[in-house]
Amino acid sequence: MTSATGRRGGGGLGGAQVRVPKMAELVAARLRRMIVRGELTEGEALPSETALMEEFAVSRPTLREAFRVLESESLISVRRGARGGARVQVPEGTVAARYAGVVLEYRGTTLKDVYDARTVIEAPCAGLLAERRTDEELERLRAAVAEAERLMDDPSAFIRAHMEFHALVVELAGNQTLTVLNGMVRHIIDQANWSHVDLDAGSPENVRANRRGFRAHVALVDLVAARRGEAAEELWRLHLQEAEDYLLQNRSMTTVLDLLG
Repeated sequence: MTSATGRRGGGGLGGAQVRVPKMAELVAARLRRMIVRGELTEGEALPSETALMEEFAVSRPTLREAFRVLESESLISVRRGARGGARVQVPEGTVAARYAGVVLEYRGTTLKDVYDARTVIEAPCAGLLAERRTDEELERLRAAVAEAERLMDDPSAFIRAHMEFHALVVELAGNQTLTVLNGMVRHIIDQANWSHVDLDAGSPENVRANRRGFRAHVALVDLVAARRGEAAEELWRLHLQEAEDYLLQNRSMTTVLDLLG
């Protein structure tokens, strides 16, 4: 039998040890659930420390440890001092993206690996979007293309519009899990794009690549309008591969660590 400390007794569970959560973790879990369920809304102040200590029957150090857990997850912000306190923040994908970047750096992940992952996520999303799109979503795509065309002669502004179009394709596909995963990958891809702009913005090769990418965006919108899912996915896969080939020409950066480190 396993004791409360997690050590195995006579019969046991095959040697498995059960870790009992700390009280601070239990308090953090309760507050986390309240935030993600919308019971506590963005910008709302949490009850006073005294009230929370009474509600959870914990000490001040335990409560503050729970606050540190939630603060590290960017679910609350804590202001110290006489007029301080904790306020709720809405969970954002950027937190996961930053952490994923650190993990990928540690593993020595190549940029090609990241670009390949982007293709796995984005290409099917283009197909889904073509099959499911609404008239309103189609207009958002057309507006994004028109904005990019207007910025064609400004390399920095154009690449920003270009990246936003890619994010929009995934967002409008309607799968929340893929949207979060894409945000993690996009954090790195966007950094690579900016690095490339710094290196060759306005060069003949850069201008050609931008115009080729823009034509792919226009073609995708046409396929989405026609609801041609398979063709949209194939076009986007080809576009992403061409973008990968172009962006990976900079051999000085081959890993995520080279880019973000």
